[in-house]
Amino acid sequence: MRMTDKVRDLRSALKRLKAMPGQLITTEVEVDPMAELAGVYRHVGAGGTVMRPTKEGPAMIFENVKGHPGAKVAIGVLASRKRVAALLDTEPENLGKLLCKCAENPIQPVVTDKKPVCQEVVHLAEDPEFDLNKLVPAPTNTPDDAGPYITLGMCYASHPDTGFSDVTIHRLCIQGKDELSIFFTPGARHIGAMAERAEVLGQKLPISVSIGVDPAIEIGSCFEPPTTPLGYNELSIAGALRGEPVELAPCLTVKENCIANAEYVIEGEVIPGVRIQEDQNSHTGYAMPEFPGYTGPASSQCWLIKVKAVTHRKDPIMQTCIGPSEEHVSMAGIPTEASIYHMVESAMPGRLQNVYCASPGGGKYMAVLQFKKSSPSDEGRQRQAALLAFSAFSELKHVFLVDEDVDFFDMKDVLWAMNTRMQGDADIITIPGVRCHPLDPSNDPSCSPSIRDHGIACKTIFDCTVPYDQKERFRRARFMEVEPEKWL
Repeated sequence: MRMTDKVRDLRSALKRLKAMPGQLITTEVEVDPMAELAGVYRHVGAGGTVMRPTKEGPAMIFENVKGHPGAKVAIGVLASRKRVAALLDTEPENLGKLLCKCAENPIQPVVTDKKPVCQEVVHLAEDPEFDLNKLVPAPTNTPDDAGPYITLGMCYASHPDTGFSDVTIHRLCIQGKDELSIFFTPGARHIGAMAERAEVLGQKLPISVSIGVDPAIEIGSCFEPPTTPLGYNELSIAGALRGEPVELAPCLTVKENCIANAEYVIEGEVIPGVRIQEDQNSHTGYAMPEFPGYTGPASSQCWLIKVKAVTHRKDPIMQTCIGPSEEHVSMAGIPTEASIYHMVESAMPGRLQNVYCASPGGGKYMAVLQFKKSSPSDEGRQRQAALLAFSAFSELKHVFLVDEDVDFFDMKDVLWAMNTRMQGDADIITIPGVRCHPLDPSNDPSCSPSIRDHGIACKTIFDCTVPYDQKERFRRARFMEVEPEKWL
């Protein structure tokens, strides 16, 4: 896919989507960021695991946001695999392979010596009128949310010992005029490890939160170990995707960098030894809707970011997403596809045709592996590939194995393979008692005697492939190859 205008930031990304029929709509009708905005987009294009009715549709820009004159909110930019592919100059089926290649050939970010556009307007926390609630039009997804959430904030920090830097997306809730809560999934993210080490040292951790950036950064930031171990700066994947380094800029109030062409930047410090209740202002008992489709409980163990400044471009565009939407599937699922492909291809080259982390799993829980058996000795290797997939991505819960004649992007075709090629007593392989993800409510001792602690799961392989020696019995009905255009 060849596009003329290069995508370098959110604005150029929106410009490209505007040029694509049916991929971006705007509205000037006033919308309340508190639940109403997400409520509208649920019907327009959220998709994913959002409660029905919903659908996959265009991205949307709200140009009249209640309480925030002059600001705009963009949502759903990545809520379509087609849009992601268009913004990354590739085809939808190639996304995982492209990211795998980029992770193997990173281009490190650079610090610009020019005045960055993200600092065109500066608000310091010491200013009398400073208030995050007024400066950042962060929506809530539902009326039950703990507060306004920054769902697409690129958190950037550096390890206090090594100086290695990284970017990660975390759950950020506005708690006061100069305070943010940040939720770290235990043992799962690099910046969480940095904060823990800084706390041991009794140090504050400088951090920047860049909002409204190049989609390549949002996709690249969602890689996890082992593909990107601690010390691997995931901004380098975005650099490889664009063929040029991501530009950083020094923050104005803390010793850290931010993304130079972001729409908004929040500068601050993670405070050691402090934990806060996520819903301390709303007392709803809930945080926000998470990718499995459920509204997660508010955490009592959120860390505190003391904000020092907010900077932004002129006429800034806030970017947000609905927690369980197709946008999460894109951001979490495509890097997972890349990690699985890398792991399996390294172990058994040429067998794995492709990977799809399907929407029903939110991009994390479910993967479809298209595997080609080329010789009798390949029988059984498909299950080895599934085990490697679990190794590549610990939060994966279910793996579906299908043959090369199955459209692995089409869950109807995957379920067809399950119904005609799989027997439950022979082709379902369970691996109980393995750490998975705490946001799956079924990963709990109340749901299975094999689960000893919340967040542990029974991982399952559904082998829907045909035995190599029986391929002729399972040949799909063959139709005449024609060019249908002359009849249409």
